[in-house]
Amino acid sequence: MSEHHHGRRPESPRAGGYIDVHHHALPPTLKKLLVDRALLPPVGGPPFATWKLTDALETMDANGIEVGLASAAIPSEFLGGDEAWAVQVARTANESLAEIVRERPTRFGFLAYLPLPFTDASLAEVAFAFDELHADGIIVGSHAGETYLGDPELDAVFAELDRRRAVVLTHPFNLPSCGVTPLPPFVADFMLDTTRAAIQIIMSGILDRYPAISFVLPHAGGFLPYQAARLTLGSALGYGLDAATVHASLRRFHYDTAGPMSPYATPTLLAAAGVSRILYGSDYNAVPGPMIAATSQALRNDPALNPEALRQIGRDNALRLFPTVGHRLEAAPRSVPATT
Repeated sequence: MSEHHHGRRPESPRAGGYIDVHHHALPPTLKKLLVDRALLPPVGGPPFATWKLTDALETMDANGIEVGLASAAIPSEFLGGDEAWAVQVARTANESLAEIVRERPTRFGFLAYLPLPFTDASLAEVAFAFDELHADGIIVGSHAGETYLGDPELDAVFAELDRRRAVVLTHPFNLPSCGVTPLPPFVADFMLDTTRAAIQIIMSGILDRYPAISFVLPHAGGFLPYQAARLTLGSALGYGLDAATVHASLRRFHYDTAGPMSPYATPTLLAAAGVSRILYGSDYNAVPGPMIAATSQALRNDPALNPEALRQIGRDNALRLFPTVGHRLEAAPRSVPATT
């Protein structure tokens, strides 16, 4: 359905609005694939399974989101160690998201999904996503099975992403081999999953070996900014990093505001990373529309953020990190308000 359906919605009604780097989508073709595999119910299910384009656009318009960098955060547990299935999921996800971008280039970008931990398949998907589908970046799970980002077996994939100067959003899920807590995993386990991956990325030397990759940590970095000093404690036991390396590593990552970042985490994140490394992220539609409104309002009301900081976080930092998005916005003709 065109955005001009019934003449109500111009192509870019929120020019100058948020660039949302943490914005999930589950197009119908991808959902059908997962439903047919009995991984999702045909009706209902978790919030991310109920995605609709019209609802997404309405939520974006209501919350000042100009562009959503759509991603399909498919848990590696859904892949079941089956390489052929993982490839099918990745290709379906990426082709369906690319189609949305082609139809609405000023409202969406997309981050291509990789079928990790399968190295050759992931390398093929990187090439297809960037060369054929013109992806804006990549999304990867914090872990694939029990293989975390930073594991040496993934080095070939990171070497290629470095060659392409890719932006890579990591995304958490349930902790592997851990299901004892009565709390829903997103409350704490997701944050630890991100933290585990970030620490392994740091400790493995990936940040030094592949300096052209721009990593984005979701949910304000999990627990990493708050507990990064613990990385220095192990140095007396032969494991850990010096304080200067920890400080430099924190400022190599980017961080999105989904979580929510405000009001508790903001001072720590600003001190650890600086405002230029923070990006607006809504976590739609894993987070429903009404909560997007509440967290966006909390961000705007955060006493630690002045208008200049909010402008950088909401838009400027993302446009600098994703120049392809800026190019599409600049190339688009100005919308003419509908008259009917």
